[in-house]
Amino acid sequence: MDLMDKIFREYDIRGIYGTDLNEKTVKAIGKAVGEYFVKKGVKTISIGFDARLSAENIFNWLVSGLNLSNVEIYNIGLLPTPVGYFSVFTEEFDANIMITGSHNPKEYNGFKITIGKDSLYGKELAEVGKKAIEYTKTDIEDNLKFKKYDILTKYLEFYNEAFKGLKGFKEPFIIDCGNGTAGITTAKICENLELNAKILFKEPDGNFPNHHPDPSEAKNLEHLKAKMKQTGINLGFAFDGDSDRIAVLTPKRSIKGDELACLFSLNMKNPKILGEVKCSQVMYDFINSHGGEAIMCKTGHSNIKKAIKELNADLGAEVSGHIYFKERFFGFDDAVYAMFRVLELVKLGYDLDAEIEKLPVMYSTDEIKIQTSDEKKFQIVEKLKQKLKDENFVDGLGKIVEICDIDGIRVKFENGWALVRASNTTPVIVTRFEAKTDEFKDKLQEKFIKLVDDIKLSL
Repeated sequence: MDLMDKIFREYDIRGIYGTDLNEKTVKAIGKAVGEYFVKKGVKTISIGFDARLSAENIFNWLVSGLNLSNVEIYNIGLLPTPVGYFSVFTEEFDANIMITGSHNPKEYNGFKITIGKDSLYGKELAEVGKKAIEYTKTDIEDNLKFKKYDILTKYLEFYNEAFKGLKGFKEPFIIDCGNGTAGITTAKICENLELNAKILFKEPDGNFPNHHPDPSEAKNLEHLKAKMKQTGINLGFAFDGDSDRIAVLTPKRSIKGDELACLFSLNMKNPKILGEVKCSQVMYDFINSHGGEAIMCKTGHSNIKKAIKELNADLGAEVSGHIYFKERFFGFDDAVYAMFRVLELVKLGYDLDAEIEKLPVMYSTDEIKIQTSDEKKFQIVEKLKQKLKDENFVDGLGKIVEICDIDGIRVKFENGWALVRASNTTPVIVTRFEAKTDEFKDKLQEKFIKLVDDIKLSL
């Protein structure tokens, strides 16, 4: 596989520092992106970065490539990715690039690119990748021309106003920043609003010395759970490395993104809410039966932001903890913003556990990932689609009620559903299963995992 095909993903650019992302490739990416920006009329760019140890070198290489296009570059510094989005959604800048490895292992880094209120992704990002391949053959000199810009102050001012109703709220809670970027914003906002917050691992550190910053993995929540148990505090929050993904913890559970969507809908009038293909059927049914409208769309921040804009939706949610508020916000995924919306629910008297326990009981798996290759993962899904045309291929599971293929393949039966999709960011097949009984969930899982494994072996 060509290097650029490997690092240019569906909705961002991502690779291993030093091999995939080195001086030559990053400068080439900067040149290609800069040319694309000029074509789109971009004059000013904000660039920020997360706590990765590679951030400074990658920033310098990227700027050197971008400066060949004569755009005006502003360094907004070490910040959560959503603060970069904020810099363009509030029209301070024409475009933004966040240098971030997100929730990936510490040797990774990458770029999330926004032009105005739209992500650069899909076919357009692939075209930029093709140009970048050409420019890797060119020697690009260092050119570190940029200005510094303070966007953080404006972001914090927005929070002070948006959540002034929380000022002085005394309910205790714990925040686990995971040595990512969340501490940069959460600590100051909580201080400004006089909230009773205990903050763990606040200092950004690209070595991630306490645990890896991916709150979708249970093992990364152990510190937070232990601190909640030790202190008797019943509410906790955890963030990923660039603060666009949240976990919400009570003593009983880690609340998933689709469950959060149900909770948020309780305090919204006739909401239009987008979910992804991994979301529970409970979420869609609950919102549709409580005066709202729930719509299924493709996974991924670029896809969901675009759909929110096109459908004028109030909220988007991914199971992994990406929450996109358009109501009272801008329509991008900001985990810190989502945290404060949870605190609003608590202040209004909602018992998070009690509300979730009112939902129908379903038995579901977490994401089950099957390792494969980037070349084979899409082939596996296509082969599975062909095999499912013969309903006997899933004999023993009952009649297929519906097949949704907007993102991989989600097969709905009378008593549950199975999802098989190719990850857009890693060489894996992602599966998830949900059913009305634990037994049927296990049957779905066993049958579909075997189907995928058999197809993988045949390729």
